[in-house]
Amino acid sequence: MIKAGVIGAGHLGNIHLKLLDESNFFKLIGYFDLKKNKENHFIQFESVEKLISSVDAIFICTNTPNHYSIAKICIENCKHVFIEKPITSTIEQALDLIELSLKYNVKGQVGHVERFNSAFTCLGDSIKNPKFIECHRLAEYNPRGNDVSVILDLMIHDIDIVLNVVNSEPKHVNANGVCVISDSPDICNARVEFENGCVANFTASRISLKNMRKTRFFQSNAYISVDFLEKKTEIVKIKDVLVDDPYAMVIENSSGQKKQIFYNNPEIKNNNAIVEEHNSFAKAILENAPISVSLKDGLKALDLANKILNKI
Repeated sequence: MIKAGVIGAGHLGNIHLKLLDESNFFKLIGYFDLKKNKENHFIQFESVEKLISSVDAIFICTNTPNHYSIAKICIENCKHVFIEKPITSTIEQALDLIELSLKYNVKGQVGHVERFNSAFTCLGDSIKNPKFIECHRLAEYNPRGNDVSVILDLMIHDIDIVLNVVNSEPKHVNANGVCVISDSPDICNARVEFENGCVANFTASRISLKNMRKTRFFQSNAYISVDFLEKKTEIVKIKDVLVDDPYAMVIENSSGQKKQIFYNNPEIKNNNAIVEEHNSFAKAILENAPISVSLKDGLKALDLANKILNKI
């Protein structure tokens, strides 16, 4: 088993601690946090250095400004790193971590957990060359995570998903946002046009009255809706009418061409997305499998997030 440690035992860090303790692939050695934590029974190390020297892999769950310095120490000590999103505070820091990971031959994964949400993974290869994408990620106010803008706190989840399915580089970015409670934007809307013509609209808010995490993909002859929060997925496909069926749902356009509508609700497994990303990270370490969400993926998401933030 892979000996693992966690740095940062806040809300998310404690979730990682609990799940690593139950893992079939990781053996939890302990954690480090500046605060004495009496809420769990795990071993708390006195220093980052002692924890790093005792494990094979480190899960970094600190505030974003500390990601780079901690990950750098871990990688230079030849420890595999799992870094919660966003990867770092700056592009330069992310590039340096990528270079260091190659130099020291270690695995690095970024915690873009929605990649492992069963409402998304059940789609398989259903998303093909989308032309328009609409993302809504709304959350009730929570002081946790306000060390960064809503773009880096919430919207970056959808940015990673969109970059994963759109095989093209961003061409134009427009955005506006409002600081309501924090010193950085709490509400943001962004429009991103890609080189291949695809357009993605992102809306994120952390001061909403209700929670929502929905993304809709529009492509040739298909519409796909993913509810990441409720774990519901719907695929609507439109095909030419080949056989007359009185029970079929058929629409006719102005030129008289008939199209049939097909609905599909893929089976969604009741999984734990964080466990799935742990298992993916373990497979990369033990079997040298490709990283599901690489440091480069984290860099791309951070880069687009920064471009959106700079437009506000």
